[in-house]
Amino acid sequence: MSKDPLLQPFQLRHLTLKNRIMTTSHEPAYPEDGMPKERYAAYHAERARAGVALAMTAGSASVSKDSPPVFNNILAYKDEVVPWIRQLTDACHDHGCAVMIQLTHLGRRTTWNTGDWLPSVSSSRHREPAHRAFPKLVEDWDIERVISDFADAAERMQAGGMDGIELQVYGHLLDQFWSPLTNDLSGPYGPQTLESRMRMPLDVLSAVRKRVGRDFIVGLRYTADEAQKGGITPQEGIEISKRLSATGMVDFLNVIRGRVHTDPAMTDVIPVQGMKSAPHLDFAGEVRRATGMPTFHAARIPDVATARHAVADGLLDMVGMTRAHMADPHIVRKIAEGREDDIRPCVGATYCLDRIYQAGDALCIHNAATGRELTMPHVIARAATPRRIVIVGAGPGGLEAARVAAERGHQVTVFEAAADPGGQLRLTAQSPRRREMIGIIDWRMAQCAARDVTFHFGRWAEAADVTDLNPDVVIIATGGIPNTGLFEAPGEQPDVISSWDIISGAVKPAENLLIYDEAGDHPGLQAAEVAASAGSKVEVMTPDRVFAPDIMGMNLVPYMRALQDKDVQFTVTRRLLDVKRQGNALVATIGTDYSNHSYRARYDQVVVNYGTLPLDDLYFDLKPLSSNGGAVDYEALIAGRPQGIRRNDEGAFQLFRIGDAVSARNTHAAIYDALRLVKDL
Repeated sequence: MSKDPLLQPFQLRHLTLKNRIMTTSHEPAYPEDGMPKERYAAYHAERARAGVALAMTAGSASVSKDSPPVFNNILAYKDEVVPWIRQLTDACHDHGCAVMIQLTHLGRRTTWNTGDWLPSVSSSRHREPAHRAFPKLVEDWDIERVISDFADAAERMQAGGMDGIELQVYGHLLDQFWSPLTNDLSGPYGPQTLESRMRMPLDVLSAVRKRVGRDFIVGLRYTADEAQKGGITPQEGIEISKRLSATGMVDFLNVIRGRVHTDPAMTDVIPVQGMKSAPHLDFAGEVRRATGMPTFHAARIPDVATARHAVADGLLDMVGMTRAHMADPHIVRKIAEGREDDIRPCVGATYCLDRIYQAGDALCIHNAATGRELTMPHVIARAATPRRIVIVGAGPGGLEAARVAAERGHQVTVFEAAADPGGQLRLTAQSPRRREMIGIIDWRMAQCAARDVTFHFGRWAEAADVTDLNPDVVIIATGGIPNTGLFEAPGEQPDVISSWDIISGAVKPAENLLIYDEAGDHPGLQAAEVAASAGSKVEVMTPDRVFAPDIMGMNLVPYMRALQDKDVQFTVTRRLLDVKRQGNALVATIGTDYSNHSYRARYDQVVVNYGTLPLDDLYFDLKPLSSNGGAVDYEALIAGRPQGIRRNDEGAFQLFRIGDAVSARNTHAAIYDALRLVKDL
């Protein structure tokens, strides 16, 4: 038996959890028609197969029709969900993993103009800033209905084979009742006492317990400290925790600290890269000490050492490593096998949550198999016949191609023009706040080193360098160079510089500069942060109706916290048309897509952030020498079949290009290009 604290079993009433690691409730937005179908089951089953003890699914499953999903949530109010829940639970139970689900009514944390177009309801008259719907103040018959809906949904989950449920009491309807910040009611559910504020969650708990009995696990994920003036204090949160324990109806407490009503508040609850790891862990330990209850918690616990500390020091009984398991679903297996150094790190990029808030599905920035378990492998199979693979470029895409090819058993050689690996990610990591991004590169370099990949750094590869190695396959992953052209004035603009120039330190920020951000991604605001921190007056301009549209709420928060106390102006719906030098100044002609209006403004420096242009000369030099002429069989690529196109019978090798060497996209796209191409070579 292992003595590792993380690998010890935990007894939760009648349920034995085989170790101390869980994935906490989260909605990856994989449901189809509100049902957790094959993709959903495969996602959780992968983590169950690799050893996680408890999968807490959904974040959150909706119990009522007037709680329409905002993140493609599971519809727990439909009877048809039961067989899909059964499929999900069976898939996890087959691997000895317990399965529970989080149930909720979103209250004001939703909208009215979707689903059945019913008004949202809340104990508050005020809309939630993050979701903007003005709610109806809940009535007595609404309360009765919602209580019944929770009990009905719990019964469906029990029928579907779940081991238990978790009631969501932070940010959603039940928390809106017990928070003094969101309770505008009068009468028995009003804000006058803690008892009256807690009455709704306790009534729901009582109704659920009566419906499912004592042999079904029921817990709460709840706010025990709102970390805001006028809200639940730590002292009151401890009292709430004690009262929950005293009911005898609660089997575990899953502790949250903070609020989620705005992007900044949610970012403090779920920290992103550059923020403190495990900021609420000690508080969760205080709750455990005060109540003696089984205590769960998750909030940026990205590494095994922190998780082990949480259990070994008695702070938690079960430790949530949810985003960490999106980066690497095999954490538990690797711990058990003594391979902790092999764990793919979560770098805190929060690409997963950013995508959900863009109405997409959750994907990991550097594990392209997460969420694609039906088509992409987490464990790479060996190829029947080893081949010689040459890769040009050691950015994230090139390194992923090298890693996967090496795991396939191929002989891999990588050329990189720079002295170090990383490509654009090395530039990103120049920012202290985003330094963790280099973990994407470091992990792949370690994987390649363990598999004898040959690297040639500081080597600008030409066609002869590649062909001299007699390759079977050549992959061009050379990335791109900044595009400083303008949409309205194609071609290079000699008087402007790129966001890369500012971020890298190659050009010092001037006193008064314009950052024209047409890409709307990280480099624009990263350059603004560098310049503003250096004391520059900065104007960030975009032709879009919002600035930085590709940076969603949680990643936008650190930029705003860094910029709002500095001399930074944000200008939207303005298009840069031209830049001309006049003496020591630059005169920019600025227009708009909405009218013929234009004007001129003077700056000391104009910085353009407009994506990249493919660095593809080598690709086109090699194209006539290849057997496929660089062509990709998209049908085969999507279906997971090997590439077999032949356009040139005299060609000596297959040729492909990936990532920004094709077109300006992002890190995930480059890694996904590499994985789905190379896994079949």
